[in-house]
Amino acid sequence: MSTQSVVQDEPEIGFEIVNRVAVVTLNRPRALNALSHDMIGLLTEAFENCRIDDAIAAVVLRGAGEKAFCAGGDIRALYDAARSDTAHETPWLRFFVDEYRLDYAIHHFPKPVVALMDGIVMGGGMGLAQGAALRVVTERTRMAMPETRIGMLPDVGATYFMRRMPLDVELYAGLTGAMLSGADAVAYGLADVCVPSAWLHGFVERLDALRWDASESALDGLRRVFVPPANVERDAPLEAHRAQISRHFGAAGGVERIVATLRQASASEWTAATLGALTSHSPTMLEVTYHALLRGRQMTLAGCFRMELGIVYRTIGDGDFREGVRALIVDRDQRPRWAPATLAEVRAERVQHVLASPWRRDMHPLADLGAID
Repeated sequence: MSTQSVVQDEPEIGFEIVNRVAVVTLNRPRALNALSHDMIGLLTEAFENCRIDDAIAAVVLRGAGEKAFCAGGDIRALYDAARSDTAHETPWLRFFVDEYRLDYAIHHFPKPVVALMDGIVMGGGMGLAQGAALRVVTERTRMAMPETRIGMLPDVGATYFMRRMPLDVELYAGLTGAMLSGADAVAYGLADVCVPSAWLHGFVERLDALRWDASESALDGLRRVFVPPANVERDAPLEAHRAQISRHFGAAGGVERIVATLRQASASEWTAATLGALTSHSPTMLEVTYHALLRGRQMTLAGCFRMELGIVYRTIGDGDFREGVRALIVDRDQRPRWAPATLAEVRAERVQHVLASPWRRDMHPLADLGAID
């Protein structure tokens, strides 16, 4: 999730080929490499060119600068587009359709993709990285899906890829938007290896020196470049709170039950922070996210993208998104006026309305994405 739109003269996507590997760089460092619609188009074109070029064996995806891989989509631009829509025009919808198609293509890319998730990785950055064959994080990685904070749900395929986590951790991370470290990401299935950030600084030189071995796969060759022989971080900080997460997020009953058990729990810094998130984020989208994450555990990747697009359509069109962005990013008064304002006021009919697709199956903008569920 990015908080700003930044104009810059340099190309928003960098592209170079090093020893048969395409190195694709997200190049909006002053905006924490947040995805603009133009970037999504350029990335789609770059991946298609890599797919059809037999001289390219693999793709490496990285972020420019020292702060972020990708902090998500350009939320302010989407907010401005949403404010200009009408009953017949939804200029922001194309952004999500194109983004989801790109993410889906990476999940099914026929050549190995390596995602270097150094620094901040949120929202749309997770959508790009979670389809990669080798997901690399570092001790500087700060990973989150904080969408409920702005009246949205964890999307970009999150209802699919977050099920790699145990259900209690998935619900905790998805509902609260909690920040995970690189070691947490490895421990809970959202990354493959955690390496020292300094190790990535020399990857281009190592890649250039790589001797491809016909007896091994391209991915095995890339592992020799990106996985160091030692110094891989293993301790996951989130483990310290795992018992509490299981106690409050591990049983059925919905978001209200989770909040009730937290209020009854002994006071602690973790309890206060968790309760603070669940009582300040959009009540409607907390309930929608809870049900969407449960549904996603039984759906295909394409089905999850279709479900998420329908939810996004509802919440931007007539939900809490605009108010959440106004309060947290535009006016920054930190006082969103959610409608309704509390979990107790959220009607089951409203939740089901948001979860229900606004399109007939054959008219869905992603109807041709994979097999229809």
